[in-house]
Parts: sequence; C-alpha cells; structure tokens
Amino acid sequence: MSATSPVVIVDYGAGNLRSVERAVTHAGVRPLVTALPSAIAEARALIVPGVGAAEDTMANLRRGGLDGPIKEYIASGHPFLGVCMGMQALFDLSEEGGRHECLGVLPGRIVRFPQGMTVPHMGWNTVHLEAEHPLFEGVDQDAYFYFVHSYHPRPDDEAIVIGRTAYGGVSFPSVVGRANVVATQFHPEKSGRDGLRLYANFVRLALGADAARAARAAANS
Repeated sequence: MSATSPVVIVDYGAGNLRSVERAVTHAGVRPLVTALPSAIAEARALIVPGVGAAEDTMANLRRGGLDGPIKEYIASGHPFLGVCMGMQALFDLSEEGGRHECLGVLPGRIVRFPQGMTVPHMGWNTVHLEAEHPLFEGVDQDAYFYFVHSYHPRPDDEAIVIGRTAYGGVSFPSVVGRANVVATQFHPEKSGRDGLRLYANFVRLALGADAARAARAAANS
C-alpha cells in the first residue's frame, strides 16, 4: 500500500485492525495500516481503533513514538476517528487497572461500570443521539451498534457528548466529539450496515465527495 493513501489506520498492536481496514475499503478507499509515526502527519484522515487495556494501549503508543504525532495531527485540525480503545485513549486518564495517563485531548476520565453489573458490556445496544453530527447521516435515531467494553468515558465537559447508550441503569457517552475529532465506544466495523455507513460518512467528510469517488475509482482500477 502506498504511503500516499489518504486514510491512515494506526497500528499499535490492536486486534481489530483488519476489520477496520475492510470497512474503510468498503467505503471506497484503501487505507494505509501503519505503525510509522511519519505516516501520521501525511494523512488526510486518521483512525485509531483498538481493543484491550488502557495501560497496554498507552505503553504501545509511547513505545512506538505514536502518541506525540497523534496529538499533533489532531491539533492540526484534520479529521480524526477513534474507535473503542481509540476513543478512551483520547481522555485525560483511565482508571482501568490503576491510574493511567492518556492522550489528554478530551477532558475527563475513563471509569468502570459499577460493581454488581455484568461486564464486559458485550453485544448489540442502541445509541441515542443528543446532538446532530454528519458522521450519523442516514442512520436512524436509536440504531443498534456492537459493544465490547468494561469501562466508559466520564467527560468533564458534557458539550462533547454526541450520543449516549443505556446499560444496566447506567447512561454513558457512547459517541463523543469536538471540532475535527469524533469517537465511538462501539465498534462500527462490527455493526453491520449502519456501522459501514459511519465509515463511509467519515471518508466522505474527510476527503470530500469528489476525492472519495476518485479514490474509489483508483482502488478499483
């Protein structure tokens, strides 16, 4: 894959890279999956997916020299999508297995579901949008998406909450965003038609309709 691919998926050892890659390819653009920090600055759209623990995620990002370039990319104003652990890493810190400093892009922390609840929260659940966002264009209110997680965001600023999900009496932010950043606690790449639509919307928003069509044509040539 050419390093000039407009969509870059960051490889820091997360387990769901290939399903995210397939979802972006389905949207018409063949992404670059890479662990090279230098590729991040060249991206027109950046995706950080992930499954696993906060401590391992942050250790891998720092070990690979990826944390700084990701923060610089976000600060540049280019489109960014975080998925599951890629969402949680955006906050100030995570309480998973202790206290772990994260990227500090969004104010708040990652907390565990209360004791007595079944964790992980795993399976299909609805997302109720509290604010309009173009990522969800063509997706119905309270559509179902696929979740696998035991921790969730607790933002300091409620203004960043785009959508919420109810689980076991807890309503938690399942979509957050600010300016060029948007992130989901659920896995769109495992969420069927609506999940694929989210990736298609992200590609279109990031590249523009004409660029997305050109990329699709190049991918099919």
